[in-house]
Amino acid sequence: MTDSQTNSQAGPPSEPGADLHLELRGPGLRAGLTNALRDAVRTGRLAPGTRLPPSRALAADLGVSRNTVTDSYAELVAEGWLTAQQGSGTRVAARAEPRRATPAAPRAQPTRKHPMYGLQPGSPDLANFPRAQWLTAARRALTAAPNDAFGYGDALGQIRLRTALADYLARARGVYAEPERIVICSGFHHGLALMAQALKARQVRAVAVESYGLDLYRDLLTGAGLSTAPVYVDEHGARTDDLARLDGIGAVLMTPAHQYPTGVALRPDRRTAAVEWARRTGGLILEDDYDGEFRYDRQPVGALQGLDPDRVVYFGSVSKSLAPGVRLGWMVLPEELVPEIVAAKGYGDYMSSALEQLTLAEFLTSGAYDRHVRSMRLHYRRRRDQLVTALAQRAPRVRVTGMAAGLQAVLELPHGTERPVVQAAARQGLAVSGLAEFRYEASESGRRLPEQDALVVNYAAPSDSAWTGALDTLCRVMP
Repeated sequence: MTDSQTNSQAGPPSEPGADLHLELRGPGLRAGLTNALRDAVRTGRLAPGTRLPPSRALAADLGVSRNTVTDSYAELVAEGWLTAQQGSGTRVAARAEPRRATPAAPRAQPTRKHPMYGLQPGSPDLANFPRAQWLTAARRALTAAPNDAFGYGDALGQIRLRTALADYLARARGVYAEPERIVICSGFHHGLALMAQALKARQVRAVAVESYGLDLYRDLLTGAGLSTAPVYVDEHGARTDDLARLDGIGAVLMTPAHQYPTGVALRPDRRTAAVEWARRTGGLILEDDYDGEFRYDRQPVGALQGLDPDRVVYFGSVSKSLAPGVRLGWMVLPEELVPEIVAAKGYGDYMSSALEQLTLAEFLTSGAYDRHVRSMRLHYRRRRDQLVTALAQRAPRVRVTGMAAGLQAVLELPHGTERPVVQAAARQGLAVSGLAEFRYEASESGRRLPEQDALVVNYAAPSDSAWTGALDTLCRVMP
């Protein structure tokens, strides 16, 4: 049908109908008329309350059947664009206008000086994400994926990824991991949130946490209705013998392979003490294997989970080995906990992206992940060596502590200098974190951590082009 226009008068002389200028479009007559009317109402050409021509008159003007017009009117009435009442005809429905915010008087915004360099912990070197290798793995994974891989799938995660992880974790981290015990999540934060729900459902009231760590995770636990109590950390890791003296503790959150942020490993006798506490009390050890793959002076310390897979929940992710933006992590669970975590997962993020899971599975099984970790291990080791050498030459009063491992180092400062150094660095355009940011002390414990002035410096995050300038600025502000 060719485009038609009509100027139609309908209704009694005292209330003439609307003059319609309709351009019929669409695959059929009814669809074309319906679309034209809907556009006229939506754009305001037909104002609310406007009376439309009777169906017989509009059909005659357009040269279409009356049924075509009545069907279009009925569809638009059902959608809410029109109203139809006996004796009143068909009219454009009234509709709410979107509220427009009253423009506020412009306020002077404080000028914020963004740092030129950032050495704050928490991120790997994002510039070295293996883009080409990841793309190759994605293409292979998509080509080989069965059709059902793109459905809702299993709440545990893609079986191909869980199988690949079981093999990798066993040989690389000493983890006892069957695919049926692995649950894929969106990183450690997501996994800990699921665990908090499960602990709350088990009537656990309190979780012990290391006295140095991220307040983000302490807040997550308390937000789930769990109280927290500190387990103090010294040069040998968490003092796990303190667990026996804490009342009402049902679990303990730890970073045994490489304590975050102090950078020490949990001493063997303390690892044993933690497992014995869990067996004796029925408690759980929540093991965050934070950057456990990056050890530079020898083979990484194996995961604590291997000592008792029925009492340790193992958390891992690719946030430090690849990039946090990949949003993939995993939990290796005691068998009895699997249904509880799956139930908790069903209330929120039921399944991580199937495409990313399949790509990571291919990345693992092809050996690309191992090659990338080996490459980044050398890269980060050079960075750490450069940091140690530069400080020894230009700031001999500063001592680098902790293992030669991970993505950050702790720089011990002379007493009383931590805050002045952080402030001096900020003035020079360098963002750094003081150790005090990570200290946790419960007021009711009656114990206090010894005051220690130090910086937690992330030598991994800067790009190659920024690293030299960041290191030079850091050395200049050292006491």
